[in-house]
Amino acid sequence: MPDALLPVLVVSAENGQSKEVQLRVPPGTTLRNALEQARATADFADLRIERCRHGIFGVERPADTVLRAGDRVEIYRPLKVNPREARRRRARARDQD
Repeated sequence: MPDALLPVLVVSAENGQSKEVQLRVPPGTTLRNALEQARATADFADLRIERCRHGIFGVERPADTVLRAGDRVEIYRPLKVNPREARRRRARARDQD
């Protein structure tokens, strides 16, 4: 009996828009394999796997991580502003009011 396919969700958020695609992958599929499959869909056609950071359930993971049933593969966008700098700017703005 062949191994059952595993459900995996691939998600990304950018410019206020979220994208997701539900995949069914064979056991042994890696994070990179799932991203390549996602790239074959319209929502992720412009995905540059070699340049993006990625993880599972909010924890950055290497591309060779083997996925498990129900994993949520996340594609992380680059930060536009360092969080520390953003806090400093908000604090300065409050102090000037």
